[in-house]
Amino acid sequence: MMTLLFMILFFGVFGKLIGFAFRASWSIMKVMLYIVFLPAILMIMLFGGLIYIALPILVIVGLVSFFSRA
Repeated sequence: MMTLLFMILFFGVFGKLIGFAFRASWSIMKVMLYIVFLPAILMIMLFGGLIYIALPILVIVGLVSFFSRA
């Protein structure tokens, strides 16, 4: 009986830790996307001659970040 209780609590605790790890990694990935990858993609598009696509993306992201208070 104690073993069953231990196993239930064991999976409960480590299940919550795994959930926390997924949320933390998702948050880190969003930060990396906004700080590193998006500007790099926009610069590559600018130097590649795709300014007509890069400029509207930059304007949309700028407006969203200006009006959101997250």
